[in-house]
Amino acid sequence: MFWQISFTAIGFLSTMYFAHTAGASILGSYFLFLAYYGIFNMVTDGGFGGAVVKRISEGEDPNAYFSAYFILRLIFTITGILILLVFKDYFVDLNNSRIFAWMLLLLFVSAIAGPISSGVAGKGKMGIRNTCEGISNISRVMIQIPAIYLGYETVGLVGGMVAGVILAAIIEFRFFDLYLVRFKWKHIKSLFVFSFWLFLTSSGVLVFSQADTIFIGYFMNTENVGIYRVILQFTGIAAFSSNALRMTLWPRVSQWGKTKELYFVEESLPRAISYSLVLAIPVLLGGILLGDRLLYSFYGADFAQGYYVLIILLAVQVVNVFQYFFTMYLDALNHPQESFKVTAVGVGANIALNIILIPLIGINGAAIATLVTMTLNALLAWHALSRYMTIRLERQSLSNIMISSIVMGVIVGVYRLFVPLSNVWITILAVAIGGMTYGFLILKFDKKVYTEMKDIIEKVGIGFVWPGWL
Repeated sequence: MFWQISFTAIGFLSTMYFAHTAGASILGSYFLFLAYYGIFNMVTDGGFGGAVVKRISEGEDPNAYFSAYFILRLIFTITGILILLVFKDYFVDLNNSRIFAWMLLLLFVSAIAGPISSGVAGKGKMGIRNTCEGISNISRVMIQIPAIYLGYETVGLVGGMVAGVILAAIIEFRFFDLYLVRFKWKHIKSLFVFSFWLFLTSSGVLVFSQADTIFIGYFMNTENVGIYRVILQFTGIAAFSSNALRMTLWPRVSQWGKTKELYFVEESLPRAISYSLVLAIPVLLGGILLGDRLLYSFYGADFAQGYYVLIILLAVQVVNVFQYFFTMYLDALNHPQESFKVTAVGVGANIALNIILIPLIGINGAAIATLVTMTLNALLAWHALSRYMTIRLERQSLSNIMISSIVMGVIVGVYRLFVPLSNVWITILAVAIGGMTYGFLILKFDKKVYTEMKDIIEKVGIGFVWPGWL
């Protein structure tokens, strides 16, 4: 959670700088690079990264499983790089931006960094993994800012990303305690059985995260890509609590499933959903009330035209809470084939809707396509997971979240009605008033959240910050 908050803040500030300095077009080229990298990296990983986390977390032959994965990843990466070199001329966008060679370098670096990170995650050292991921993201931004200032444009953004991955891998290796050993065919077979479905599922997830970017680039231009992706990143503030919980829960749920401790699995899911919605729902309401001014103040007039995209994508983040947790639990409980079936339906619908809606209504169409297919995916995943465990929602906690959000919305709405949002500081003041109001109300209404948050703060040694009057 700490690193999610830290990078979210730094990411917002850096993107604001990039938006004003480099413009939407340069950012669009960078986001297209990330979209292509996501696809190529998924292919070279082959789904084995998630499979090895699962197998290592089970505690049986962890060194052998890691070794098998490392060799497989290396073989897949070298093969993928050779294929890309053969078809280099077809990647016009990457060649025009002079970043094709950077793509190859990043794929090779990821072939080393990926197995290290997966090994650390499989051993349950999520604090180490998340810290190193935070270091990677922060160091990336620290390099990208001067690179943009010096005029390196897209190359500077990509170079910062490569440097961040390398630095994080070096630090993470210090806490890595697995070894390369001789492995057997049974280890490869075990990884393949799990990774086959995980790879197909990951392909579907990638469609949700990157297909809209590629289709916008195809039907429109890089400037629209930049606007859409900046807004998507802006909505990430609604998701960082769920991201932190998902990464932490994956190896735990896997272990509980292996030891048949279904009680812990069923207890963890509703709490994870509640804690994720604690942030996602009020952020959605705040975006509806203040989103237009926030986009204009933070990123500029070009990005303010994406207000409706912002609202739709904030709704997507709420649906994401359910969709991601349900599919993650299916995978962690060793039912990746069910997760794939769910995702496959959404993939087809997502591609079809993007092709239909983007030419008709532009980036708004891409956002609507994502919302519709994500909702479909969440409902199908709920149905599939309910066959293996009892799914409950904490109705009282959800009710408290809704009541607190509505009261916050009324106060912020009245503020905006009587106070013109003429500059960024007045807008930020509205956000601060809303945030403090919501935080106070949720802690007052929900004693369970209050008690757990107090315990967490005391356990990490910062109990002195807890207000005694709450």
